[in-house]
Amino acid sequence: MDVTNLFSVKDKVVLVTGGAKGIGLMISTGFVANGARVYISSRDVASCEKAASELTAKGPGKAFAIPADLQKLPDVQRLVAELGKREKKLHVLVNNSGANWGESYDTFPDQAWTKLLTLNLQRVFTLTQLCTPMLEAAAEKNDPGRVINIGSIDGLRVPALETFAYSASKAGLHHMSRVLSSHLGKRNITSNVLACGPFESKMMAATLEKFRDTIEGNVPLGRIGTPEDVAGACLFLSSRAGAYINGATLTVDGGSHCAAKL
Repeated sequence: MDVTNLFSVKDKVVLVTGGAKGIGLMISTGFVANGARVYISSRDVASCEKAASELTAKGPGKAFAIPADLQKLPDVQRLVAELGKREKKLHVLVNNSGANWGESYDTFPDQAWTKLLTLNLQRVFTLTQLCTPMLEAAAEKNDPGRVINIGSIDGLRVPALETFAYSASKAGLHHMSRVLSSHLGKRNITSNVLACGPFESKMMAATLEKFRDTIEGNVPLGRIGTPEDVAGACLFLSSRAGAYINGATLTVDGGSHCAAKL
């Protein structure tokens, strides 16, 4: 049982949504550094192209940009069509694109629900559905296609901040991923969730700037996550080592979901 082969993702084709920034870039970097062919998609064209160019230069894998606004159904359809022109198989789909909205309960707007439920939940289903034929084509005995959904510990616990639509959308994502694990498992595709805690990202920047000491103090390991933490979890789930993991919610949060406040 060779560890090198057990955790290998070399030559696998991977699509990472939101893969040009934050946690998505950490994940993209981990796959490219281990020899995968990574397609990065987000609505920020410049960031996608910059990330793809810089990651390819580092190697040994390669990265390619296919920009798309995942809020829009035609863009999701175009993304999958473009990927299908370049690749016949997709080994790993990482549904990472997401948005947050913080506002007080009394003024929390209706459009926040529409925006977050669409991007954080509905489009994950849409993209996974459209990518299923390519995931099936990549699946082999003991090496299924993989869907990795990037959730949040705020979908498991009640967050202190007023992010009602975000936490609800992530809770929905967690359960939808379990539902998909049953349906897609029969097609030799696994579906799992990473319930992520605090990491350095644009989404977390303002919160960390104000509350870093408090946040780190609430994590039993005493720190926020590093790129290796989230990338390593994705590499495990995508390799032979993770081939029998299906329907799981893996907390990547240093244990903060278990930490009592009193």
